[in-house]
Amino acid sequence: MKKLFALVLALWLTGCATISTDSDFNPDVDFSQYKTWSWVAPSQTPGDQQYHVDGLTDQRIRSAIAGKMLELGLAEVPAGEADLLVNYLTQTEKKVNVDTFYTSFGYHPYYYGRHPYYGGANIHADTRVREYKVGTLLVDFVDSESRQLVWRGTASDTVREYKTPEERTAKINEAVSAIMAQYPPQVTK
Repeated sequence: MKKLFALVLALWLTGCATISTDSDFNPDVDFSQYKTWSWVAPSQTPGDQQYHVDGLTDQRIRSAIAGKMLELGLAEVPAGEADLLVNYLTQTEKKVNVDTFYTSFGYHPYYYGRHPYYGGANIHADTRVREYKVGTLLVDFVDSESRQLVWRGTASDTVREYKTPEERTAKINEAVSAIMAQYPPQVTK
């Protein structure tokens, strides 16, 4: 099951073409105070579910986030010295799309009482059902002092399949770039 989830996640992350992004944040936080960051330590509780999958996809996501944090001017430091703790979550969701197309052809008489009327048409309905998966990548920033979530960015797209590691890496970089373009948030007062 874990391997299947990792495969689905990899396929999703490598297939972002029309990425939908969103972010949320605590408007009371001064984001200019954050200068350093570190990864959230993995849970050590036995039987606790892992926060994200292991493997190549994990390495690609972490590398993309670390690169964007550096571009933002935030230095990676040990967890005890960090202003922000960073982590990510992934999820996939099955969706169903139902499309109905109506076509008409020819004129045929129809009757109202004893009088024929012309202009009736044969109507044909064609319904197509398509199942697909939507994958979402969430990036969380937690204030290390208060341990409160201060910012969350998300990217979602339809899961697609890419064959090469280069294509997968490029798509993960694209998703992370789209998320991190929303940080720091623009507070309007």
